[in-house]
Amino acid sequence: MKRLTTILFALALLIGFAGVPAASGTPLNHVAVIGDSYTTGSDQGGQGPKGWAPQVWQMLARQGWSIAPDVAAEGGAGYGVRGNHGSVFGDLTARAVQPDDTLVVFFGSRNDQSVDPQTLAFAARDAFALARRTAPHARLLVIGPPWPTADVPGVVFRIRDILYAQARVAGATFMDPLAARWFFDAPALIGTDGVHPTDAGHAYMAQLIAPLIASQLTSDFGAERIGQHP
Repeated sequence: MKRLTTILFALALLIGFAGVPAASGTPLNHVAVIGDSYTTGSDQGGQGPKGWAPQVWQMLARQGWSIAPDVAAEGGAGYGVRGNHGSVFGDLTARAVQPDDTLVVFFGSRNDQSVDPQTLAFAARDAFALARRTAPHARLLVIGPPWPTADVPGVVFRIRDILYAQARVAGATFMDPLAARWFFDAPALIGTDGVHPTDAGHAYMAQLIAPLIASQLTSDFGAERIGQHP
């Protein structure tokens, strides 16, 4: 029933919400997304259709892609930190990933700053391994934690490096928002709390993430790093 609901939602996006039908014969791509408040949106922006994920599905639909998304994201969550409803990324992976997924996207998380490095490494390894076991034919895209300014704390770089190492082991593609300087030159895209993106910030992320997802749907299976590693 869940998958049927997801497919119907995807068709509504493609035909109604996006306004452009999928190209004839285009296969349906099941995409799972696991994330934190940068994916759920917050009171600063990005709630509902203004979030980056719904905007990405619109963009891809206009390009002729047929997408059935399952998004499991929770504010405050990380790989090793439980979110507002008690979930870590491993729990969200179990909730969102399905055997016929084409792509699984992990995004975050700055919330892991208090987690012991070894604990974080094990938690990330287990989440990626669960995605691999559940959806053995899916590609994995791991997007590291962004930071709203160029003054990135060392602990956030440490999170990035741990996730990169575990993504390599899992054969995932790793996107590094810190090396790519997401938000660094656009402080107006972050809300007054200094943490969460505004509606404009979510539109900005959608513009960055849509081509990443499209490239994963068209590339051969294999791992790579996007962005330079300092």
